[in-house]
Amino acid sequence: MQPLIFDAHLDLGMNALEWNRDLTKSVNAIREREKHMNDKPDRGHGTVSLPEMRKGRVGLCVATQIARYVGLDNPLPGWHSQEQAWAQTQGQLAWYQAMEAKGEMKQITNAAELSTHIKLWETATDTSSLPVGFILSLEGADSFFELACVEKAYISGLRAVGPAHYGPGVYAYGTDADGGLGTKGRALLKELERFGIILDATHLCDKSFYEAMDHYTGPVWASHHNSRTIVPHNRQFSDEQFSLLIQRGAVIGTAFDAWMLIPGWERGKSTPEQTGVSLQHIADQIDHICQLAGNSRHAAIGSDLDGAFGTEQTPKDLNTIADLQKLPEILQNRGFTAEDIDNITSRNWIRFLLDTWS
Repeated sequence: MQPLIFDAHLDLGMNALEWNRDLTKSVNAIREREKHMNDKPDRGHGTVSLPEMRKGRVGLCVATQIARYVGLDNPLPGWHSQEQAWAQTQGQLAWYQAMEAKGEMKQITNAAELSTHIKLWETATDTSSLPVGFILSLEGADSFFELACVEKAYISGLRAVGPAHYGPGVYAYGTDADGGLGTKGRALLKELERFGIILDATHLCDKSFYEAMDHYTGPVWASHHNSRTIVPHNRQFSDEQFSLLIQRGAVIGTAFDAWMLIPGWERGKSTPEQTGVSLQHIADQIDHICQLAGNSRHAAIGSDLDGAFGTEQTPKDLNTIADLQKLPEILQNRGFTAEDIDNITSRNWIRFLLDTWS
């Protein structure tokens, strides 16, 4: 039987609402419907749908809400007020709730629900009709237009928050930006601590990262983050940052975006076939974390496979998310034990969540 896979970063709600993808359909059906569309670079190249997750035994994921606020001087795409961003995240929440009502997904908010869901998937010989479990996360906290939003979101099942995404945020500075948390950011961390919400360090710029590590005493993970040593860029973490996360007991998910896997990738120009980027480069990232930690208890998967890119920017030997099942054999051939592979494919995230919620 193929191992259970836990993918700690998918933007399913964003894909449903902003990409207008019906994720209950097959990947091929979604690609066919998009074949004449060109409004986004990944049209016709998507890799994720709920049936495809079931096919690859991806029975658990961290699913995001995401909506950026942008001020007048911010050239990034986004909403023009925090209240609009909040409304967008609530639309995404409504989609997740609709998927749960339909039996397509199952929201998981505590240890008992997690244990029940794992047992369901691990004992099933046929997963084709099982609900895909999801833990709700917020990528970029701009949509919290007031701190009272944290409690409202927690009641709705939010269990992890990344304060920043790309650029300057309301509460922290993210990728390609530089700055600290400030008063608002530190107040947000205190509110997250009050509810035991996991801090997702992904996307925090260096200054905000170190400040967050100093001010937040609750659980921390990096849902989808690769190594600056392998591919230099401010989006990636240094070995010093990974070591600090490992000391805090964090689990670190490897992201599958090609530019984060090999140096010199040029968006819109480089191709997987031309560069040779493959799942072996995913194994390189995983192995790097294991070498830093001295064990396999901190490395995992956070694919981000639906994060505004598709097969034009993924490993050449990955067609859909079901191909995550190719990783165990690759790791085995590199000398990883069965226990190591189990840790990396699902157990590390599961153990982290059970410890956090116990």
